[in-house]
This record gives sequence, C-alpha cells and structure tokens, in this order.
Amino acid sequence: MLLQVQQVTRRFGADVLFENVNMDIPENGRVALVGRNGAGKSTLIRMIAGIDAPDEGQIVTKKGLTVGYLAQDAGLDTTNTIWNEMASVFKDLQDQEQRLHDLESEMSDPAVIADTEKLAKVSDAYDQLQTDFKARNGYGYRAEIRGVLHGFEFGETDYDRPVTELSGGQKTQLALAKLLLEKRDLLILDEPTNHLDVETLTWLEGYIQSYKGALLIVSHDRYFLDRIVSEVYDMAAGTLTQYHGNYSQFVDQKAAQLRREWKEYEKQQDKISKLEDFVNRNIVRASTTKRAQARRKQLEKMDRIERPENDDRVARFEFTPHRQSGNIVLEADQLAIGYTADHVLAEPVNLDVKKHQAIAIVGPNGVGKSTLLKTLLGKIPAIRGQFRFGTGVDTGYYDQEQASLHNKKTVLAELWDDHPTTPEGDIRTILGSFLFTGEDVDKLVHSLSGGEKARLLLTKLAMKHDNFLILDEPTNHLDIDSRQVLENTLNDFDGTILFVSHDRYFINQVATSVVELSADGTTLYMGDYDYYVDKKDEQEALKAQAEAATNPIIAAPSDSSKQQYQQSKDRQKQVRKLQRQVDALEAQVTTLGEQKAALEAEMSKPEVFSDRDQLAKIQVQFGTVSDDLDQAEAAWEEAATELETFSES
Repeated sequence: MLLQVQQVTRRFGADVLFENVNMDIPENGRVALVGRNGAGKSTLIRMIAGIDAPDEGQIVTKKGLTVGYLAQDAGLDTTNTIWNEMASVFKDLQDQEQRLHDLESEMSDPAVIADTEKLAKVSDAYDQLQTDFKARNGYGYRAEIRGVLHGFEFGETDYDRPVTELSGGQKTQLALAKLLLEKRDLLILDEPTNHLDVETLTWLEGYIQSYKGALLIVSHDRYFLDRIVSEVYDMAAGTLTQYHGNYSQFVDQKAAQLRREWKEYEKQQDKISKLEDFVNRNIVRASTTKRAQARRKQLEKMDRIERPENDDRVARFEFTPHRQSGNIVLEADQLAIGYTADHVLAEPVNLDVKKHQAIAIVGPNGVGKSTLLKTLLGKIPAIRGQFRFGTGVDTGYYDQEQASLHNKKTVLAELWDDHPTTPEGDIRTILGSFLFTGEDVDKLVHSLSGGEKARLLLTKLAMKHDNFLILDEPTNHLDIDSRQVLENTLNDFDGTILFVSHDRYFINQVATSVVELSADGTTLYMGDYDYYVDKKDEQEALKAQAEAATNPIIAAPSDSSKQQYQQSKDRQKQVRKLQRQVDALEAQVTTLGEQKAALEAEMSKPEVFSDRDQLAKIQVQFGTVSDDLDQAEAAWEEAATELETFSES
C-alpha cells in the first residue's frame, strides 16, 4: 500500500465538509475520486498531496513516497523555454552526460594516453558511468521528451518558445507533461482532461495506461475514467464509499446498493409500524399488556436503520419546442469558415441536418468548430459557400463562453427581463428546477461559479422553446450528475440538435451521427463516438494498404507491413475483448461478494440462528453463492493474467 487515508475529517467553522473518511491507494493503483461540485474532492486531494492538514485523522504514506500533484487549471510558471523546462526533469542525466563528455576528452588527452595506469583508471570510471547512464535511459530521454510534447501537440517549432507566451490551457498541459516525465510513485490529477481535445485525450489515455506509478484522478470525463480506473471512491453526504470497477460499473453498483438499502429500510419500517400498532392497541388491555410491553422493549432495543441517503437534488427540466420544424433543418454547401479570406480554417464544410437528428461535431482544437457554429448563427460571415435553414426552424444557442449573460444582473433579473410578462412566482419555480432556490436568485451573475452560470444558460435556453438547439461545449463546467440530467433531457427533446463537444461519453449518449471537421472540410459518420473511432481505424488501414500497393518504394515490404499491422489490430481487438471480459467478471465478483456478506449477516441474526429451517435454507444459498464466487474469482484471475500478458506483448 502506497498511501492510506485514515479517519480524516475536514471542517469549515461549525460545518463539517466530510468526516471519518478512509481511502487506500495500492502500488500501481488506478483510483478515481468522484462526487458533486462542492463535495470536498479537491480539499481531500490537497490533504493527500501534503498541501493541507486534516482537522482529524491522518494520512499514512510509504517511506520515501514521491508524489506529483496537478491542481485544476494550474499551469507552469517559469521563464524557461518549453524544451528547457521539460529537460530540467533530467538534470541528473544531463550532469552525467556532461561528465561522460569530460571523461571522453580526458581519455583523448595525449598525456593521459601516455600514462597507462591513469588511462585505465579513467576508462574504468567511464565504463561504470556509461553503464549507469544507459540503464537510466540516458540515450533516450530526449526522445521521451519529444514524445510527450508531441502527445500534447507541441511540435519542434515550439521548443524554443518561452512558457510565458503560452495560453493558460497550454501551460496546464505543459504542467501535466512535466509530471508525466518525472515518473512519481503517485500521480494526483485534478481534472487533467480540461483544455484537451479528443486526439490529445486519446494519446493521454494510452500513456497513462502504461504508467508505472499509481494514479489518483478527479475528473468529470466519464469516458476517460471508464478507460483508466479500476476503483472509484464516491464522496457524497460527507462520507466516502469505495466501489470496485470503472465508472460505469460504479454507477450500476451504487444504484444496486441504494435499492438494497431502501429495501432493508422499508422492511424494517414496516416491522416497526406493525409493532407500534400492536403496542398502541394492546398496552392498556389487561389480557394483552404483557405482550405489548414485550413488543415495546423490542422496539426500544431495535438497531434502527437510517433512512438511505439519496441526494437527488439535481436539476429537473426539459426542452419543449413551441412548434415543429420541417424535415430539412439545415443545409450547408461548400462552406469556407474562418475570419478572413487569407485565414480559412476549414473548407469545404457540407452539412445536411434533418429533423430529430443529433449531430456531434468533433475535431482538434483550433480547427474552427466554434467558428462554424457562429457562422451558421450569423455572428461571423461565411468566407465562401452558402447555407440555409429549413421551414419553421427556431434556433436556440448555448455559448460555451457564456457571453450572453449580464454580469451586473441578478439571477432572477437575468431570466425575468427576457420574459417580463411571466409572473415572478413562475420565474422562481423555473429557476428552482435548475437548483436556484432561496437567496440564490438574488446573487449577481458575476459571482456565480462556472457550473452555476452553465445552469443559468440552460435555464434561459429552456425558456425559449426552440426546435433546433445549437450547443457549443454544453457539458463544460457541469458536474457528472448535471451532465447525466442534460443527456436525458436532450434524448427526450422532440427537436433537432447540432453540438460541439469533447466529452466522448456525452457524444455516445446523445449523438445519432458524428461530423469530423478538419482543415479539408467535413466527413460524416453515421453513428456515435465509438463507431466514429472504429471507422477511422478502418480508413487508416485501407489508406495504408492503398499506399503500399501504389508506391513501388514501399511495395516490396508491403506484405510484411500488412501482416504486422493486421497482427497489431488483432492484438488490440483481443485486448479490448479481454478487458470487457475482465470488467464483467470483476463486477460479478463484486456482486457475489456483496451477496455472500449479506447472507453471512442474515445467518448471524438471533432470530435466524434459532430457526433451524430458515438457517438451513440460507446456508444452502450461502454455499451456492460461495461456489459461484470462487468460480468467478478464478475466471477473473485467469482473464486478468491473460490481459496483462497481451498488454505487455
């Protein structure tokens, strides 16, 4: 075990943020910390990182543990160039490298060459230093730096740029790049996927999956968590609960656990109700008073189950169009987008949006996704080409920059000024459905958090009742619960959606098709994000085969290249298949383990233990579950071993 959080509590004055929380991070662990905004996730990881101290409890670490911590939106603050800042990680290797050069010069010195004894001594020192230098990847660290910088989309032309010239997002990416190069025993990442486009996210997932140290990650990116983590700690209602598996498995397990808790709670409440009713009816009757007193003692001694905590305080809303549009919603033909004729971002852009479609636009940062939406909305003129909206189309727009909000207005005025004829009570009710209650409606817009501003924008959008929603990064600033609510709302929307998003989980849940935007225009994929990725892989394979067949220089080894590519693709498919198998078995082991524990608890109850027939029945169930659990654990171990072998090959 690398690190243990033991009975940690954090207070703010008289308010308790969380108390008596526990967490274990094993070597090579892949741990996610999830929970709503404000639950205390960042506070806890600052304690784990050693920045803050807990009010109670302790955090125990393995001796000599090295920890790397990336705070949310925290960028590098240095006057170094990009390359020099990354190279500073390998200062020891650079010193060794310089020492090797010094020894090489010394060995080439005629005076040393003439002195056999001294030459031998210098040569021995050189050989020992060179062996250590090679073992520590001294000859490969520059390639390692280039690989990580390339992954974060920094090319060789950027190496000499001062870090001070970069944007805030780029500085955050560099801070993460430096942490990856440092190879700490434990890497703590708070929202590491912010500011990353889909291509960089995909690269980061691959890099992190092979990371030798342990990971503790706070993230709203559910797709990222599904691919990276194997344990989830859920922070809710001031407590921390552990679940085994990735994010999707956590969601299923938490829902199942809540159902079990409610079932036990309702069962006990029913029993309490019957006992209380018996006592009330019989306590004053001489013939039954003793039995009533016995029931009352039973009630007094009963270990009452607390009402299950289910914080269902989430936004509840819907998008309802005033009218239906025609079947053709939007057509764009040979469109060129950008800001000047000399600076075209993408061309030709072709779109054919039909009623009830939900189309996701994806592409790297800077390719013009937001520019395309603004062009379609008439905020930026098209450089070339044309587009038109269909009959009866009412367009609503969600702006990721939140520029349509008025900083000096209150939350109530922001909505009421747009709908002055709507009664104040109705406006307050609508705001309440978006979690603006009580004094929240009197807050000034500029004092709201990013998540609150996002909810306010969604409130304004819902009040317009448009039938065509154009959304620019609608999940930015939203916590996971709010993202799920938005997904469900959009899936129930009786209209058409065109949206830009880098949230791959969100795209999978909402999109009916994906449009990839590049400098060369648009490409349509008739499916969700996973389908888009699979088709891209197929296209790359066909492209490689076509190039091998037509290029005489590479035609000769094409059979071998094809074979290697196919073997690699087959191996990747097998790894994905095994990963799904391991995940399913892991979930099965967890479920059976919980069933076994529940049966053990049931058998230990006095009323069951004294009832031979009931006890025998439960023992049979216990034996069956135990056998199933042993088989599932054996199958999981076999599949996990096979997966590890495939992943390392």
